[in-house]
Amino acid sequence: MTRSIVVVSGGLSNPSSTRLLADQLATATDVALRGHGDAADLRVIELRELAHPLADHLLTGFPTGALAEAIEAVGHADGLIVVTPVFSASYSGLFKTFFDVLGPDLLRGKPVLLAATAGTARHSLVLEHAMRPLFSYLRAITVPAAVFAATEDFGGARSADFSERITTAATELADLVVGSPRAVPDDPFDNVTPFDKLLKG
Repeated sequence: MTRSIVVVSGGLSNPSSTRLLADQLATATDVALRGHGDAADLRVIELRELAHPLADHLLTGFPTGALAEAIEAVGHADGLIVVTPVFSASYSGLFKTFFDVLGPDLLRGKPVLLAATAGTARHSLVLEHAMRPLFSYLRAITVPAAVFAATEDFGGARSADFSERITTAATELADLVVGSPRAVPDDPFDNVTPFDKLLKG
């Protein structure tokens, strides 16, 4: 089966480390899906190319052209890989704007792999204090392993650990996309004993 994976890259430069990380995650996800006997239909959305249509959408309330196509692709995707550069200790404004204009239920139940890039590892908590709450609010299912990349992660002594983090996150995304039970942990609240029964012993 072919699975639609949409990659949203919020990088502002060309080339950018954000796009580089996005491509590495997409490749690893394709490999992981092939391990399930599936294939990935990968589509990359470069937000820098949608900056003007996004501004127009904020003013008019209607997406047009490439932006409308991008929103439709996200809605039909089996899974998302979202990557943002970090500015002022949070995701970029362009990244946030794109997800602001999506319908309120467009990401409901959709597996999403979170990733971010910055010049220093001091910004790594952006994944947990900014990105994960955003996608939880949008009712997406965020992959447990998120990937942060500082400048030193691209090559050098830490490259092996960085590659392992990419593989782990991509594997978890692929597992969620195909509905593998090992990717979705048991919810401890599924079988809760009522309080009155606990009181009765």
